[in-house]
Amino acid sequence: MSFTAYTLKHISDRQERLAPGHRMCAGCGSTVGVRAVLRALKPEDRAVITSATSCLEVSSCTYPYTSWEDSFIHTAFENAAATTSGVEAAYIAKKKKGKLDETYKFITFGGDGGTYDIGFQSLSGAMERGTDMVYVCYDNEAYMNTGIQRSSSTPLYADTTTSAVGAKSNGKPQFKKDLTKIMAAHHIPYVAQTTYIGNFKDIHQKAETAIYTEGPAFLNILAPCPRGWRYDESNLTDICKAAVDSCVWPLFEVIDGEWVLNYEPKKKLPVKEYLAMQGRFKHLFKPENEHLIDEIQDGVDCRWEELRSLCGIG
Repeated sequence: MSFTAYTLKHISDRQERLAPGHRMCAGCGSTVGVRAVLRALKPEDRAVITSATSCLEVSSCTYPYTSWEDSFIHTAFENAAATTSGVEAAYIAKKKKGKLDETYKFITFGGDGGTYDIGFQSLSGAMERGTDMVYVCYDNEAYMNTGIQRSSSTPLYADTTTSAVGAKSNGKPQFKKDLTKIMAAHHIPYVAQTTYIGNFKDIHQKAETAIYTEGPAFLNILAPCPRGWRYDESNLTDICKAAVDSCVWPLFEVIDGEWVLNYEPKKKLPVKEYLAMQGRFKHLFKPENEHLIDEIQDGVDCRWEELRSLCGIG
């Protein structure tokens, strides 16, 4: 497989496939991720974009307007991947009959609610069937579109409207589901976890690999939400960098079953420094709750060492 050498200027000069004028919040991580993924498409290729109901959908496709330059299908929470499977099957049939000459790529976007939870069954089915598509989860760790309710992606002790902090609660009592590892267990050709730090090289290369790998691929992108996470909109990149440097959100990929760690911080950032950047964790910094931060740190350390082991790093 041959890929374009990455330079930020070259990639930034490509035509935008998500037009400006959408209604996403300033400082939102999802649209940054979507733009980065779509820039990995070769200019000559067309795409069919499917989106589960989400912030992304309601803000980018408000009738009679759309921000999508490629073909776009809004589908329900629970069947975004299944819809893409059907469209890809129709494309193959038309190609065989000589009714289509163009090259199309099939990309599905979903938030964590429509991916980790409601849409998981159709995602798992599409991956198991071998649909030639990329499923991109923009993970903002709660149901942000409907009022910041907890999802199975919400981290331990995060404050949401359905895991609210109070006299009887310290926030969500469960650890975050490890969906990237679950997708790797489907034995598909390509799985990757990324976010946007530095010069976007990591997210671009992984998006390009996912799009141009034959067969199903899954891309999980940490996409902070300023409303749900409660941070100043200008701090988006700093939060993503802290997530990676604290090993809360490691950068890795699984290529045909081989685990590859893409980045290992020279000095791990304490998890509390990442948590301190977000209002949803402010209750943890009360003196009586310091042990909860230690519990989060222990969980992150355990999963980090497990990942290093999977990647063959002793």
